This record gives sequence, C-alpha cells and structure tokens, in this order.
Amino acid sequence: MLNKIGFAVLGLGHIGQKHCIHISENPEAALIATADINANLIFGHYKNEINIDNLLNYNQIDVVHICTPNGLHAQQAIQCLNAQKHVVIEKPLALSSKDCEAIQVASDKNNKFVFCVMQNRFSPPSQWLKNLILSKTLGNIFSIQINCFWNRDDRYYTPNHWHGTMSLDGGPLFTQFSHFIDLLYWVFGEININYAQFENFNHKQSTQFEDSGIVTFSINSGGVGSINYSTSVFDKNFESSISIIGENGTVKLGGQYMNEISYCHINNYEMPALEKSNPPNNYGNYQGSASNHPYVIQNIIETLNNKSKPHTQLSEGMAVVKIIEEIYKFRK
Repeated sequence: MLNKIGFAVLGLGHIGQKHCIHISENPEAALIATADINANLIFGHYKNEINIDNLLNYNQIDVVHICTPNGLHAQQAIQCLNAQKHVVIEKPLALSSKDCEAIQVASDKNNKFVFCVMQNRFSPPSQWLKNLILSKTLGNIFSIQINCFWNRDDRYYTPNHWHGTMSLDGGPLFTQFSHFIDLLYWVFGEININYAQFENFNHKQSTQFEDSGIVTFSINSGGVGSINYSTSVFDKNFESSISIIGENGTVKLGGQYMNEISYCHINNYEMPALEKSNPPNNYGNYQGSASNHPYVIQNIIETLNNKSKPHTQLSEGMAVVKIIEEIYKFRK
C-alpha cells in the first residue's frame, strides 16, 4: 500500500486554495488539515484550525504549506520547523535576508527541508532559456531587459487588507514580480544592482509603497540590464517579458507571464518544439503567473522519498530576497 505524504495548508486565500487543490489531486499526497485566521474559510471537508499550534499537533502531517501574508512567512516557517515539519513557503521566502537566515538556522537545527515556491522554473519557455544560456548558444550576453506590466487596482488593494502594507506585503517586487527576479537569478546567476527609481502613480491612497519602478543592473559575465515594472496598467495585466541580446542572436520570452517565446533569431540555430505552457492562475478580478504548482508538489514528494532533491534550494530563495532587498535600498 502506498504511504502517502501528509500535507497541511496554512492560509486559505487564493493561492492557499490552489495548493489544497493540487495536493488533493496527487495520488501520493494526503491533505490532512488546513488553517486560516478566518474561521469561516475552509477547504472542502478538511478541518480548519484557527491556531497554528493546533495544526502542528497532527502527527500525520509531514509538510506544511505556508500561504499566508509575506510578512508572516518567516515566523510561521520557524514554528513549523521547530515542530518537526518540513515547510513549503510561497514566494517570497521572507521580506528580509535576516529572516531568511533565521529560517535557514531552524531548518539546519531540525534537519527539515524548506521548499521555495518558484514554479515559473517549470515553464517550458523558462527551461528552454535556461538551457540556451547554459549552452552558451547566444555567446556573450550584452543586454537583458525585463518588462513586468500588470494591473493591481482597488479590486486588489481593498481596505483593511494585508495587500499594500509595508509590513505584510513589502511591495510589488516581493508580491507580484519575485518570480521574474528568480528567473533572472536562475538563468544568469548573481545580479549587481546599480540604480533604482520608484513612483506611486495610481495607488497613493491604497499602498504604502511604489506601484512602478525602473532598475538597472549588471551580471558577472559583463552584460547589463534593466527591470521596468508597474502595477498601474489599466484593467488587466499587459505583459511580463524578458529580451536578451547576445553576440550570436536575440531572443524574447513574452506574453502576460513570460509563458511564450515571442522572438528567436540565433545564428545557425533551429528552434525546438516546446511543450505548451500551463494557463495562468485565475483569481477572479486579476490573474497571476502560470499554474505550475503540481510540479512543485511532486518534487516535494520525490525529495521526501529520496528520489530527488528540492528543485529550488533554500539558498536560492534567499538570493532572490537579497536581490530585492538591494533594489529597495534605493527607496527614499
């Protein structure tokens, strides 16, 4: 008989519900319990424990998915690790390098895994780009441009919600665009931030931080780049793209979520056929990045069964937080 891995989900907002669905769909997983601060918010017939202490008393739980506001990730992850549970942390890992290091200490002390949810790495265009750079097919990289232009308006930033607060949200680079910072780091390695400028055009009454920014950076191999982002786009998301100019050619991943190859022109190169990307997560009034969470859950199961290793290491999640931290040092 198959011994299923026992899962719990902490936080039942849009993304927490997605985690519950994908855990329930995996034949090697068992969703044991859920918890949310809202006592009326439950998933299916699973027991909803308001208090995290009660949730951690379930011996059948091997892994806790932390899908709560960003500013709570570190303290809740450490509590779960100290209760001898592996943890899965939705992006971002935390809102500071200091908190990330505290998670690392708890993980090492308790000999438990921390899985970082950077599911865009599983996207076929992302994996194609990663292999393209690893194989040096583009030659020396000259220029990288990332554009992330999304809509987050008053349908998202509602009064008395954690969205828009500095302490629990942290800003769009943490909440909306950390997946694309991760893609940049995953493909090109260490990023050196040179300059950043921020503006708040449409959200002065609803957020404690910027809604738009421009960032310039360099990579260790000598290339330069920029990140242009905004959550002020009218009505719906516009695009998330990355354009790369190299000595042997030019490529662009585009679409709303870097989920398609918009342009590829490389010397003596034949474009391979890629699998179709998964659709984006649909949250009603707005959408998020591609729904690749089933790959994350399968990687967790295989890792705990000694068949694989974490697809995104804790150190990589920490590196993404550090990059965002370096960018936000330019905040006035």
